[in-house]
Amino acid sequence: MSKNLVIVESPAKAHTIEKYLGKDFTVLASVGHIRKDTKVDKNTFDVTYEIDPGHKSIITDLKKAAKDADKVWLATDEDREGEAISWHLCEVLKLPKDTARITFHEITKSALEDAIKNPRTVDMDMVSSQQARQTLDMLVGFDLSGVVRKKVPGAISAGRVQSPALRLIVEREQAIEKFASKYTYKVSGDFGFDTKLDHEFDSEEDAKKFLNDLIGAEYKVNAVENTPGIRKPAPPFTTASMQIEANSKLGFSTRVTMNAAQALYQAGMITYHRTDSLNLSKQAITSMASYVESKYGKDYVKVRNFRTKDASAQEAHEAIRPTDINRETAGKNDYEKRLYALIRSRALATQMADAKVETTTITISTPTPHNFIGKGEVVTFDGFLKVYGRIKENELPKLSVGEKVIANSIIARQTFAKPQARYTEGSLVKKLEELGIGRPSTYATIMTAIQARGYVVKGESDGEEREVNVLTLSNNQVTTEKSTEKFGANKGKLIPTPIGELISAFLTDNFKNIVDYKFTANIEKDLDLIADAKLDRVKMLRDFYGPFNNDVLASEGIERYNNARLLGHDPETGKAIYAKVGKNGGFIQLGENEKDAGEKPRFAPLPKRKSVKTVTLEQALKQLALPQLPRILGKAKDGVEIIAAAGPFGPYLKAGKYNIPIKDLDPYTVTLEEAEPLYVTKRDSYIADWGEIQIINGAYGPYVKGPGRRNFVRIPKDIDPKTVTKEQAEEYLANKPKKTRRPAKRRASSKKSTKK
Repeated sequence: MSKNLVIVESPAKAHTIEKYLGKDFTVLASVGHIRKDTKVDKNTFDVTYEIDPGHKSIITDLKKAAKDADKVWLATDEDREGEAISWHLCEVLKLPKDTARITFHEITKSALEDAIKNPRTVDMDMVSSQQARQTLDMLVGFDLSGVVRKKVPGAISAGRVQSPALRLIVEREQAIEKFASKYTYKVSGDFGFDTKLDHEFDSEEDAKKFLNDLIGAEYKVNAVENTPGIRKPAPPFTTASMQIEANSKLGFSTRVTMNAAQALYQAGMITYHRTDSLNLSKQAITSMASYVESKYGKDYVKVRNFRTKDASAQEAHEAIRPTDINRETAGKNDYEKRLYALIRSRALATQMADAKVETTTITISTPTPHNFIGKGEVVTFDGFLKVYGRIKENELPKLSVGEKVIANSIIARQTFAKPQARYTEGSLVKKLEELGIGRPSTYATIMTAIQARGYVVKGESDGEEREVNVLTLSNNQVTTEKSTEKFGANKGKLIPTPIGELISAFLTDNFKNIVDYKFTANIEKDLDLIADAKLDRVKMLRDFYGPFNNDVLASEGIERYNNARLLGHDPETGKAIYAKVGKNGGFIQLGENEKDAGEKPRFAPLPKRKSVKTVTLEQALKQLALPQLPRILGKAKDGVEIIAAAGPFGPYLKAGKYNIPIKDLDPYTVTLEEAEPLYVTKRDSYIADWGEIQIINGAYGPYVKGPGRRNFVRIPKDIDPKTVTKEQAEEYLANKPKKTRRPAKRRASSKKSTKK
């Protein structure tokens, strides 16, 4: 065994570090947290920890390695979670309190050597802060989840930070639903370049009168203004801004971004990826400035230092940047490569000159009080735009004041006002950061949690079409025609489900602090104060838990929260029609509940893009008139009967022994002609079928499927699946690679501790 044992969090990070430290160092990984908090004393806030069963063999190896080593170095991540992991390692491995703790924000030889020269001990204030955060989340998660499961249909759980995030999404959806879409007529003129009128009209009549007033009109240039300007590069990436930009430019979810960033960090390609600091080291700035000068010339260099405004930005020491700016590409897969390119170009741009632009504004007079305005912009020096960002250039012709211009056409278009856009993952992260809710490392977890629980979904619609009026003045004649445009697109946007809306309303009515933005942000500030030894952990927890526990106790008397809406009555039967939310989402109900009425009510799904709050009686009646499911569509050409049905995982087709999901088709209206091709594709994907064992051609190639769920194995690429026999298929299943699974949780040795 080596003289020095270094313990990090991940095997990938261990492998990279061991390359730099040399033969006198052995680097092992704890593989995350080795203990879990399983119980909290609600009076003292002492925490009971248990060894994670999946880490028993890892702990055995670490104990042996620590015993054999002359010196142990704790090198877990430099944030609060990393500090807590180091403390748990000290406790479980029985390491002395003065065990060396080292941190570094990049995995490079120089950074590691510097860390080894400047060790410290575990920062127990940071550990206390992490314990407070973990205790809060555990108390809120356990108590609040128990309440919502009992009181809200379809609720699974509720969390301390996820709940305000859900409220933001729900409030945005409510604002969109309430938005009254008004329209105006916007006028544009084609004078060989595009212009816009400096006035909008409220009605078609006013717009048409304006165009008629322009018949035979002469147009002159009234003013020409040239204005020089500059564009400055954005600061280097923090965790939040990286997630926002990767979502906007690359279409990455926050989870994909963080996974790719973690892999790049562990491979030593970028600095630590969980940071809210804008600082760049002197060495990094010098290196980037030197690279810019050698690549693009002196004119492109402008050295900049960035400072973080937020005083709480203390969990890391640098912004996210490449560890070696000369490395142009990095990453094992497309996600990592594209993210690395984004990080690198953003970092480079920070040390580059401003872009210089010239904006031209041309004003064209008309016989009316209104003028046409044309704007153009050209880049006179690209500066940082050479590597990051761009400006859409629009060069206008050289014109003089008083010069006549000819209008090729003038168009007045009916333009509808748009509501606020729904949140994307990126824009929600930006809003959470503005409000001070959560921390850089938690945003991806928040996005994942609210979607995994079924409270939020990502939209899939490209929008609906609507008609708009278009008035055109051309050749001294005004014509009117209809055009179409799409509106209401929600693809990739975060939309609350009926259950999500219901939970948010329940929490807002009964647990105001949990969903209050300022209250949640103040908790984050308190956690920072604990880390700075300016606030006692137990006092903070007691101040929070007392009022919260009172709300939990008060909730026992609350009626089950259904938020049902009485829409009206069925004209044929006189029965009441409700819009309700159940465990699988929103639905329409005709008649009272069975226990009250003595007969089963009828049910129908909500119309698409309608919620319990927005559906009307007329729409509900149409839904109730839909045929009952399951619904026989007819027989395919091979004689198999095809049935449309709906199950717990959504609508599907049943055709013989095949169940075929139908995401894009409505089970109530789908026709045999639409369904049969889906059945044929499914049927033909089966290369061989021996009952419980089949060979199927799937999206990722041919595979063998055995009895039971998730029992499958891919067929090697060099094997023709059509030649595989049943015996060979059984052999593939018997010899398939085994997945490593954590053993079921069971009681293990426990230890109660929160003391410094």
